Amino acid sequence: MRLIFWGTPAFALPALRAVADAGHRIAAVVTRPDRPAGRGRKPKPSPVRTLAEECGYRVLVPRRTRDADFVDEVRSLGADISVVVAYGQILSDVLIETPERGSVNVHPSLLPALRGAAPINWAIAHGFDTTGVTIMRMVQAMDAGPILAQTMVPIGDTDTTAVLSRRLSELGGKLLAETLSRLEAGPIAEVEQDHEAATFAPKVDRGSARIDWSRSARKVSCLIRAMDEVPGAWSVLNGVPLKLYAPVVVPEADPGDPRRVGASPGEVLRADPRGGLVVAAGDGALQIGEVQQPGRRRIAAEAWLCGRGARVGDVLS
Repeated sequence: MRLIFWGTPAFALPALRAVADAGHRIAAVVTRPDRPAGRGRKPKPSPVRTLAEECGYRVLVPRRTRDADFVDEVRSLGADISVVVAYGQILSDVLIETPERGSVNVHPSLLPALRGAAPINWAIAHGFDTTGVTIMRMVQAMDAGPILAQTMVPIGDTDTTAVLSRRLSELGGKLLAETLSRLEAGPIAEVEQDHEAATFAPKVDRGSARIDWSRSARKVSCLIRAMDEVPGAWSVLNGVPLKLYAPVVVPEADPGDPRRVGASPGEVLRADPRGGLVVAAGDGALQIGEVQQPGRRRIAAEAWLCGRGARVGDVLS
C-alpha cells in the first residue's frame, strides 16, 4: 500500500523500517520540528527525520498540522492509509480520514488498558506482569478506536522503561507490517474496545517521579524502573534532590530489612562502598545500584558512597 508515516522518536524507527521492508510504498514521512538539544541547544532533527532523509523519503515537518496548506499537501499525496507511531500530536478528523483506508496507530499497551501518553512507564509503575502492543484504527477520541491486532509481552523484574520500550518498538513494527499486509489483502476483523474497562496513562513528570518511601519495596522498585531513563525517580537527601536507579528488593532474611531493625521509611540502612546503598521502604528495603546528583552524570552507588554519599541513619524523603 501507499502510505504516509507519522512518527518522531526512536520508538518509531523499527516500524518505519518494517513497513518499508514489507514492500509498502512510503508517500511521505511526517515528523515533529527539530528541537534544541545538547549543551549548545542547537536544533536537532528527530530520529525519524534522520532515518527518513537517509532513506530518501519525502519528509514533511509541519509547525501546525491543522493549517489548510498542510492538509492540502497531505491530500495531494494520494495515500491509501496513514500509519501513526508516536508522532507526538493529536491529529484532526480531517487528517485521520483523508487516506482512502483511514489511519492506524501503534500503541504500546493492551488496549483498552493504559490509553494515553505514557503506557510503558505506567505498566511498570503499576507492577504489571504483562503489557503488549495494539494496532488500532484511529478515531478522534484518544486511543479509543477498534482493535485490528494485539500481542502480549511479559514484563521482567528488572525491566526499565527504556529496555521495555525497545522490545515493544521492535514487536510493534513487525505487528504493524503484518497488519498492513492483511489489510491490503482484504477486510479484517475489527474489535471494538470495551470503553468502560479503559484505564489511562498520563504523561509522566517530575511530580509523578518522586518516591514515596512509605510504599512497599516492590512498589518503590517499580516506580524507579518506570522512570528510568526520563525523568528519573528522585528523592531528597539532606536538602538535595537525588535520582535513583537500578533497584533490587532486599530479601526479607537480609539483616538490612527494616522489619528487623525498626527503621523509618526512607532511612538509609547501609552506606558502604563495598556493601552498597540500602534504603528502608514502608514494607521491606531496597538496594540502590546507581545514583545521580544534580548537574552530574549517573554513577554506581558504591562510587558515590566513596565520596560524601550518605550515612547510615540519613533519611530520604
